[in-house]
Amino acid sequence: MSRSIRALSLALGAALLACSAASATVPSAHATAAAATHHTGKVAPSGVYYEIFVRSWYDTNGDGIGDLNGVTAKLDYLKSLGINAIWLMPINPSPSYHGYDITNYEAINPQYGSMADFEHLVAAAHQRGIKIIMDLVVNHTSSDHPWFKQAQNPASPYRHWYTWAGPKTHLKAISATGGPLWHKGKDGHYLGVFTAEMPDLNYDNPAVRKAIIGVGKFWMKKGVDGFRLDAARHIYDDHAGDQDKPGPLAKNVAWWKQFAHGIDTHGRHAYLVGEVSGERYQQLAPYLASLDAVFNFPLAERLIKAADSGTRGDLASWLPAQAAAYRRAAGARRADAIFLSNHDQNRVMDQLGDNMAKMRLAASLLLTLPGDAYVYYGEELGMHGSKPDPSIREPMRWDRSLNGHGQTHWEKAASNTSPDISVQAEKGRSDSLLTLYQQLATWRQQISALRDGALASVPAADAHLWAYTLGDAHSHVLVVHNLSGQPRSYPLPPSVKVHALLHSTDPAALLAARTLQLPPYTTVILE
Repeated sequence: MSRSIRALSLALGAALLACSAASATVPSAHATAAAATHHTGKVAPSGVYYEIFVRSWYDTNGDGIGDLNGVTAKLDYLKSLGINAIWLMPINPSPSYHGYDITNYEAINPQYGSMADFEHLVAAAHQRGIKIIMDLVVNHTSSDHPWFKQAQNPASPYRHWYTWAGPKTHLKAISATGGPLWHKGKDGHYLGVFTAEMPDLNYDNPAVRKAIIGVGKFWMKKGVDGFRLDAARHIYDDHAGDQDKPGPLAKNVAWWKQFAHGIDTHGRHAYLVGEVSGERYQQLAPYLASLDAVFNFPLAERLIKAADSGTRGDLASWLPAQAAAYRRAAGARRADAIFLSNHDQNRVMDQLGDNMAKMRLAASLLLTLPGDAYVYYGEELGMHGSKPDPSIREPMRWDRSLNGHGQTHWEKAASNTSPDISVQAEKGRSDSLLTLYQQLATWRQQISALRDGALASVPAADAHLWAYTLGDAHSHVLVVHNLSGQPRSYPLPPSVKVHALLHSTDPAALLAARTLQLPPYTTVILE
């Protein structure tokens, strides 16, 4: 998605220059909102996306299951958090609780509401300047999908919408996800990378491609702003070992390019972010020839490791190298979707051993890097959750009480029973994790370089420190993180010209005589 870069207002610039170099301020909610508002009266985007599992979010009809009206009801909460886009996990009809096996691509799961409810949500979100992207699960359908049910008949025109084994097929082959690749149907064995309940569509069939482009157009007409592409690399990456083969990669990239061109109609561009689960950025970069962004799994792992270990590892060299690879693949387009965790991974708080100081640091690392930053629902509260999957998709905690109004209870909140892990307990509290997330998002609104800037590493002899500059046409900042649990000093390199200390996650941070004093686990932004 292209995003215009807005200049800071003259009033903000004057205020920042007036800041004392020896002070670290945390702006009030009123002041920061005013600072992020330009002469047009509009608030700059934060570049923060928020992932919502509707089933766990907010219940408006009392059945214990979250619904689309519940998302609408909490749009003002998201706005106050600084969110400018929502990623909805699957909302189509499905036999499973998670929805990643769809039976009708052009309908709403009745447990979540109606198409009218969805249209109302899109309109209400857009009124608040919040975009909506949907999970698009088209590598496979549900085995209950009418297409697949008809495909079980060899004479059906839908037979070749799926891939069937031939006489010489190795039926015990392992899939790219580590399980069986072939599954027994009523008449023959069919290909399914994930499970038997998720048969893969055959994208060598033009009819399949036409149908899926039609699905994209359907939802674009409903007003969605784009799609999160589930299992984007598995369209042709089926067998174990396929990931690094040029053949499947080229076919994946070609298909997504066709899809992108096919759904961009009437002057509207659909933002496409791909789930490409690779361990190296070299595996992700090629997809940027087709997509606007890919989820940066290698970076997420490094950010969590840095917050947990207290050292930066290879981040200082790795990020610039990755950015260069992305530029080669995508040109000037911004092409990074950064995150800490999602619905398939243990929650950040669990990965960091229930250490709140490290959790706060991880949030600061994420939200002071450029790109589209994705936050999994409840991370701003410090919610817990470790595998199996239902435990990392527990109900969002709104109230101190587990039985508060709108609380979902389709899944017992076994990992999040504390009343302190709730919006009610953390809202308005200056030292809460929720407040920190709000502050970080506000900084991204105020300083365009934090979300849109080019990153350049700055030398730091101390491995417990990580420093880099971010710059765009409107702002230039130096970001320094103390990753450790001990105070650290950072003498600024002669090449770095600093005018003022703008923001710090700890007011005790101090800049004096070109030496920065950082309390433990502190992030500082300097102009």
